[in-house]
Amino acid sequence: MNADYRPLSYYPLSLWSWQDAIKAIFLDRVNVLSHYDRRVKSPSFEMTLPSVVCLKTYVKPARNPAFTRFNVFLRDRFSCQYCGAREELTFDHVVPRSRGGQTTWDNIVAACSPCNLKKGGQMPVDCGMWPAQPPFQPSIQDLHRNGRAFPPNYLHDSWLDYLYWDTELEP
Repeated sequence: MNADYRPLSYYPLSLWSWQDAIKAIFLDRVNVLSHYDRRVKSPSFEMTLPSVVCLKTYVKPARNPAFTRFNVFLRDRFSCQYCGAREELTFDHVVPRSRGGQTTWDNIVAACSPCNLKKGGQMPVDCGMWPAQPPFQPSIQDLHRNGRAFPPNYLHDSWLDYLYWDTELEP
């Protein structure tokens, strides 16, 4: 967790190995918020493994997310922007590179392989294939919001108290 008790990232969830967490404890860089039931031992030391740690100093989040395949899929909620499929995802240039399209946030969408092959090097108007949402450069908040819809496969019970502190409460 960051010093403000928010996860550094939701999807993928910001995780450290237990070794890194213990190192951060010894370097006095984190506060331990919760523990697992398991203990680690050395010949001269024993401690309960931390499950949730919070940084002591605030790390300012990046203003703009990195342009990566994963972040494009996350922006597009892991679904093909042409048919909604969730399998065989790749990405598609809305304006094909052969027609001058760039590999940028504003021209790339998630697409399943069949739709990508069907569209090929055509312009959307020529093949009648329009993305469900126009491509755009997402903010970190956009990706966090989308990431909350895809929780990790496994969440230890001790994490649940800390994950969604910044979500709006229902009246």
